[in-house]
Amino acid sequence: MMLIHGLHFRNLKGDVFGGVVAAVIAVPLALAFGVASGAGAAAGLYGAIFVGFFAALFGGTPAQASGPTGPMTVVFAGLMIEMADNLQLVYTTVILGGVVLIAMGMLGIGRYIRLMPYPVISGFMSGIGAIIIILQIGPLFGHAAKPGGVIPNVMGVVEFLTQPVLHAVILGGIALLITYLTPPSIGGVVPPPLLALLLCTPIAIGFFPDAPVIGSVPSDFPPLHVPAFEIEFLPLMLEGACVFALLGSIDSLLTSLVCDNMTRTQHNSNRELIGQGIGNMVAGLFGGLPGAGATMRSVANIRSGGRTPISGALMGLVLLATLLWLGPLAEKIPLAVLAGILLKVGVDIIDWRFLQHIWDAPKTDVGIMIVVFVITVAVDLITAVAVGVVLASLFFVKEMSDLQLANMKVITEVHDESPLGSEEVAVMEGNAGKILLIHVDGPMSFGSAKNMVRRLETVPGLRKFTSCVLDLSDVSAIDGTAALAIDDMLRIVRAHKQHLFFVGMQPHVTQALEGFRVLSHIRPDHRYAKRLDALKHAAQAAGSTHSDDISSN
Repeated sequence: MMLIHGLHFRNLKGDVFGGVVAAVIAVPLALAFGVASGAGAAAGLYGAIFVGFFAALFGGTPAQASGPTGPMTVVFAGLMIEMADNLQLVYTTVILGGVVLIAMGMLGIGRYIRLMPYPVISGFMSGIGAIIIILQIGPLFGHAAKPGGVIPNVMGVVEFLTQPVLHAVILGGIALLITYLTPPSIGGVVPPPLLALLLCTPIAIGFFPDAPVIGSVPSDFPPLHVPAFEIEFLPLMLEGACVFALLGSIDSLLTSLVCDNMTRTQHNSNRELIGQGIGNMVAGLFGGLPGAGATMRSVANIRSGGRTPISGALMGLVLLATLLWLGPLAEKIPLAVLAGILLKVGVDIIDWRFLQHIWDAPKTDVGIMIVVFVITVAVDLITAVAVGVVLASLFFVKEMSDLQLANMKVITEVHDESPLGSEEVAVMEGNAGKILLIHVDGPMSFGSAKNMVRRLETVPGLRKFTSCVLDLSDVSAIDGTAALAIDDMLRIVRAHKQHLFFVGMQPHVTQALEGFRVLSHIRPDHRYAKRLDALKHAAQAAGSTHSDDISSN
C-alpha cells in the first residue's frame, strides 16, 4: 500500500495550477469561516492550511481539496458558546474529532457512511445553511452576531434591520451582488468570493471607514495548543468530537463521490477518513478550525488540472504563504463583506434539489427532512441526525413489513393468484377445506413477524382444517424474531391438533430455525423438499384415498 494514495508526478503542471486555484478560492472562505466561528480569521486560515495539507497527503481521494466547511464551522461556533470561549477545550475537541475519524477509518466504517438516508442528509444540510444565513444577518447590517446561537439572532433581526450601519450595509450589498452576478467568464479567472474581497476592501478603506473590519490577524506560524481537559465539560467535548467526525465523514465522502465522477477514479473511503482525522488533529493542535473535503474547492482543483495529492498539499502551502506575508492586509477586510460571502455559502448549502420536489416527493421523506431541519436549527445536529435516522429506519421497517406480510399467502382454496402448479391445484381442490397452505416468498424479519402470526390466527375456520403445510422454500433470509414467530405459528397448529408439514428451506434459514429449536416441532418424515409431495402427504393425513394424492415418498 502506498504511503500517499494516488501520488505520481506525471501531472505536475496540472497539480500546481489546480492547487493554486483551490488556494485562491479557499482564502476568502477560510477568513469568513474563521470570523463566523468566533475564533478569529486566523483560525480559519490555520484550519485550511493544516486540514488541506495533511488530508491531501494521507487521505484516500487524490484530487480532493479539504478545509473548513460551513457545517463544521457551525458546530465549532456552538462549542465556543457552550464552553464559555475556552479555546483550549474547543481545540481539544477538534483533536478528539480527528481521533474519532481515524478510528472510523481503521474500523472500516467509511463504507457505511453512504448508507445515511438522503432525507436526513438533506434536512441537516439545509438546516446548517439556514443557521449560517441567520448568523450572518447581524454582521451584514453592521452588528456583531448575538451570543447564544440561532434563537437570539432570530429575535434580534428586527433590531438589526431597524438600526443598520449604513457603510456596512452598502459593502455587504456590493459583496452579495458580486458573488451572485459575476459572469462565468470572469468567475472562471477570479472566483467571486475573492473578487468581492479585492474590490470591497479598497472601497471600504477609501469611502466607508465606519464599517466594522476583521482587526488584528497574526502573520506568523501558529503556536502549539496543548490539549486540555475539564471533567465538567468532558461529556460535551466527547459529543462535539463525535459530531465533528460524523459531519467530517459525510462531507468528505460525498465530496469524494463528486471527485470520482469528475476524474473517473475510485476513492478509498476508509483511508479518506484517516487522512481527514490526521488533518483535523493537526489543525486542533495549532488552533485551526476543523475541516473536511470541500466540494467547491475540489471541483475547482479538478477543473484546473489537479489530479493527485500534490494539488491539495500545495493548496495548504500557498495558504501558509498567504498567512505569513499578507496577514496585515486581511485586517482591513470589512466583516459585512465576509457576511455577504457567507450568505451565498449558506444559500448554496441548502438542498434546493430536494426542496424543488417537496410537493411530489414521498410524504415520509418530506416529513423526515422537515423534522431534521427543525431540530438542526432549534436544538443541535447530533440530536437531529439521531432522530432522523431512527425515523427513517422505522418507516423503512414499516414498509418492508407490509411488503413481507403481502408476500405471505395463506391459501385455503385455489384462486388465480395461488403460486401452485397444476398437480398441486388438483390436490388442493380435491381436499378443499382440509388442507391449509402457508407460502412465504422473500425475507422474514422482526417487522412483519407478529403480523404474520395474527394473519394465521384470523384465518376463517382455522380449526376445521386437518393438515397445515408451511412452505418456506422461497424465504431468502430470516432473523431471530421471525424464527420465533414461526415457532408461534407451529404451536397454534399443534394446539388445533392438525397435521404439520414443512417444505424445503435454504441452509441459513434451516440454521436459524434450528438455533431456536423450532424444527423440533416437525416430525422428520413430515419434512419435504418439494411442495407437491408435502401436499400429497397432507391429503393422505386428511383422509384422502384418491390415487393422485399418494405421495411418491
